[in-house]
Amino acid sequence: MHAYTDEQLFSLLQEGDEAAFTEVYKRYWKLLFSVAANKTGILADAEEIVQDIFADLWKRRADISIRSTLRQYLAGAVKFQVFAYYDKQQRQRDFRQQAATGGWQEPECDYNALKAQILQATAQLPERCRLVYELSRNEGLSHKEIAQTLGISEKTVENQITKALKHLHSALRSLFTLGGII
Repeated sequence: MHAYTDEQLFSLLQEGDEAAFTEVYKRYWKLLFSVAANKTGILADAEEIVQDIFADLWKRRADISIRSTLRQYLAGAVKFQVFAYYDKQQRQRDFRQQAATGGWQEPECDYNALKAQILQATAQLPERCRLVYELSRNEGLSHKEIAQTLGISEKTVENQITKALKHLHSALRSLFTLGGII
């Protein structure tokens, strides 16, 4: 693999060749780490950035199209990850500052009103759907146990729970906006 060009390695990588991935990793890890460490100043964070890049490369290998060279693609990935790193750092600093100055407050929640809304939304479900949902959520039964109890298939149980959750999500959506209970 050492004699292969980047283009050949990337082509093999896209086909799922682990040896090609290992060679790309060996070729570029140190360079990417150096760039990330230089930009972040924290070795552990730089290592995490580079590991994320390679994990993403492997995960998306079949979908990635490189318009230039593999080296340029990876350099761009480091640049993007470093920007994301600084953005995350800034958001954390802002959050800590708001919490320290009292600018951030935990949202108030009227649990009784929330419970009433859930009960009302659950009551609107078709009878079988409601029964399946309640056996799952209130009684803690598994899909298999519900299927046996009601004499239906596990797939039907899954479908009924999915239907119930979609209905509840839609019915409770207003609660999770600024004007809602929460």
